[in-house]
Amino acid sequence: MYALVDAVSFYASAEKVFDPAIRFKPVVVLTNNDGCICAVCPIAKKLSIPKFQPYFKVKPFLDAHKVVVRSSNYELYADLSERMMTVINRYCDNHYVYSIDESFLQFTGFQNIISDWFTYGKTIRRAVWRETGLPVGVGFGPTPTLAKAANHAAKKLAGFRGVAVINDEQSRKNILSQMSVTDVWGIGSRLGKKLTFLGIHSALDLANQNPKMMRRQFSVVVERTINELNGITCLSWDDVKQNKKEIFSTRSFGERIFDAHTLNAALVTHGSIVAKKLRNQHSLTKKLLIFASSSVHEDNYYKKSILYDFAVPTCDTIVIANAIAEVLPQIFKANTRFYRCGVGAIELADSKFQQKDLFATTTDQPELMKCLDSINKRYGTGTLSLACEKKTQHWQMKRALLSPQYTTRWSDIPVVDCN
Repeated sequence: MYALVDAVSFYASAEKVFDPAIRFKPVVVLTNNDGCICAVCPIAKKLSIPKFQPYFKVKPFLDAHKVVVRSSNYELYADLSERMMTVINRYCDNHYVYSIDESFLQFTGFQNIISDWFTYGKTIRRAVWRETGLPVGVGFGPTPTLAKAANHAAKKLAGFRGVAVINDEQSRKNILSQMSVTDVWGIGSRLGKKLTFLGIHSALDLANQNPKMMRRQFSVVVERTINELNGITCLSWDDVKQNKKEIFSTRSFGERIFDAHTLNAALVTHGSIVAKKLRNQHSLTKKLLIFASSSVHEDNYYKKSILYDFAVPTCDTIVIANAIAEVLPQIFKANTRFYRCGVGAIELADSKFQQKDLFATTTDQPELMKCLDSINKRYGTGTLSLACEKKTQHWQMKRALLSPQYTTRWSDIPVVDCN
C-alpha cells in the first residue's frame, strides 16, 4: 500500500501557523517580487480569488474583502516543510519527499498490522496538525497513482474530509469517476485536451482504455498511468529521471534597471545557473537563448531575444558569460525600464557521447568548473562566482508584505506574553 500526504494550500497555511490572528481569515501569498497570487487558503477560495493573477489587478478586490496578503516567506516554508516531513516519516517504512509540501509513503511491512487505513490516515493528519499546525490531506492506494488520486479526493471531493482510501474496486471506481482526466497524476492540460477529444473525460474513462493501444497512440507514460489506475504498480520514485531537454533560468527584478552593466550582471548570473544545471546532468548546449524585456503592463513594451550558436557545444560558465557579453549590445536599449531577463539552453547534447569537430576546438575548462562546483557545494551557492555576476540592490527580491521568519531568525522568534 502507498500513501500521499499533501499540505492544504501549503504557503497560505504556513502563514497561519505562528499568527493565530489570521487563522480564520482569508489569506493569499504572492510570488517573487510580489507579482502574482500563488497560494490561496480554503477560506479565500470561497471568494473565488483567481491564482496567478497580477497582484495590482486584484488588489482592490482583496482590500474590499479584507483579505490578508503576504509575500513569499521561503525561509519559513522550508523549515515547516522539514518539520512536516519528519513527522510523516515516523508512520511508514519507506518515505520519499516529492516536493516541498507533499511526500509519498510506502508500507511494505504494514499490511498485516494496519487493518483500518482510514483510521491510520486520521492518525497521521492529527499528528502533523498537533506538531506543526499544518492541515494535510492523506490518500491511500495500491499504486502511487491511485494514492495520488485518493489524496485528490481527500482534499477536493465531498464526503472525505481529509482522508481517502482506495483499497477495493468499488472505492477505485467511485473516486476515479469523480475526477477529471487532467486531475490524474502525469496528465497535463495539453494531453488532457487530446484525450477529451477522444471522449475520455474522467479518470475512470482513462482507466478503462486499452493500455497497449494508448501506448501506440500516445506514449509509454500513458500506458503506465492506465496500468497504475487499474492497480498495477509501474511507477517508482527510485526510477532514474530523464535529463531535461531544455534548461532555463529567468526572473524579474526587485526594481527596474536601466544600465547595461546591471543587465549584463543579471544575464551572466542566469547563464551561470544554466551552466551548473548542464554540468549536473552531464549535458552540453549547442544553442543559447538570451532575452530581456520591460513589463507588459507599461507603455512602450520592449522585448528582445537573441539565439546564440556555439561552434562547439559547451557547459562552461565562462564560455557562456562571454557569449552573453557578445550579444548584450543587441539586447540592451537605452531608456528602457528592464523588468525581466533570462537565459535558456535549448538544444542539448550528452557530454559523454559527443562527436568532436575536426577544425573547431573547445575552450571549456572542465577541471576549473569542477573546482568551482565543489567549492560552492561545500561552502554554499555563490561562494565563488564570476566578477561580472556582482549583484546590486536591484537584485534584492521585493517582499513588502513579508511575515516574520519565526523559526530561522533570532529576532523573529515568537514571544508569548502571559500577563
